[in-house]
This record gives sequence, C-alpha cells and structure tokens, in this order.
Amino acid sequence: TVQVPYKGDVENTIRDILGGLRSTCTYVGAAKLKELSRRTTFIRVTQQSSHMFT
Repeated sequence: TVQVPYKGDVENTIRDILGGLRSTCTYVGAAKLKELSRRTTFIRVTQQSSHMFT
C-alpha cells in the first residue's frame, strides 16, 4: 500500500492537470484537444519499474 499525503481539494489537482494539457497542446501546436491525438504519437507503457516504493 502506498500512502499519499493530503494535498488539498481535488479542484486544485484538476486545475494542475488542465494546465498540463494546455501546455502540451501549445507545445505540439494543437488548437483543440481533438487535434492532440493527430499531432502526437502515444506509446503505451506496459511495464514500469519504480525504485521509490520498493
């Protein structure tokens, strides 16, 4: 079990995520969210190793 310390209301987290999406769209030149998938290549990661929680 991994415990994450409380960081405030979920609203702040959602604002951070939306800010990241806006930044990503600007970086790849997508004017709308629908354009994001056309302007990028998404790679699915199936195995990931995290040494922080071992």
